[in-house]
Amino acid sequence: MSSLILHSEASSDGVLERDFSVGDIPGTLWAPADPTAPTTLILMGHGGGLHRRLPAQIRRAEHSVRAHGFTVASIDAPGHGDRPRSADDEKSVAAIGHARRHGEPLAPIIADLNHSLAERAVPEWRHVLDELQQLPDIGTEAPVGYAGMTLGTAIGIPLTANDSRISAAMFGGYFDYGSLIEAARRITVPVDLIVSWDDPEIPKETALRLFDAIGSDDKMLRAHVGTHERIPAHEGEHTALFFRQHL
Repeated sequence: MSSLILHSEASSDGVLERDFSVGDIPGTLWAPADPTAPTTLILMGHGGGLHRRLPAQIRRAEHSVRAHGFTVASIDAPGHGDRPRSADDEKSVAAIGHARRHGEPLAPIIADLNHSLAERAVPEWRHVLDELQQLPDIGTEAPVGYAGMTLGTAIGIPLTANDSRISAAMFGGYFDYGSLIEAARRITVPVDLIVSWDDPEIPKETALRLFDAIGSDDKMLRAHVGTHERIPAHEGEHTALFFRQHL
């Protein structure tokens, strides 16, 4: 198995940013430049078609560091960011584009693609977490949370269900398919679920089914008007406070 290699390091306004790789998996780590307390590690998944260094993602990570003292790690999902797509991924992306242009249903195509990506990404995240816990400023005692939307949810649900190191999770933007519901039933840690009430691509009913399926006795559903592409900025602070409470 590949070890974590640090490639660059920069510090700005109290945030230490480090780019790293584990084999062919690129990642970024944001941490307090001058830590004063034991850290909490948040694994941050990105949305479908996006990448770990999306400006909004960077802003959320930096806010989590500055306002709450968290350490945040993000990696590019397979076929995203700095990682090449497989031939099957390219076919799925083309099919999604065709469906959008012609007003055809998106959910079945995206669900199949997300399932395939999650099968590859969950083992990667678990190995990356193994490596992050070897860093002296993180270690094996740091509480671990997971946060992700859309593709980040498709990966985060089976990851949280299968890795006992994750002690709390935030999900949102859920595409409905059976294996994800089965994984959700095995989640017993606290969960914060965000629902976009007026999303034409992701009906709110799918989120309600997911909320019902999550096996945790400690789960919260928060809804906002609009689509999953326009999550209110204050949701990031709600999520951070959720992690402060549970981690």
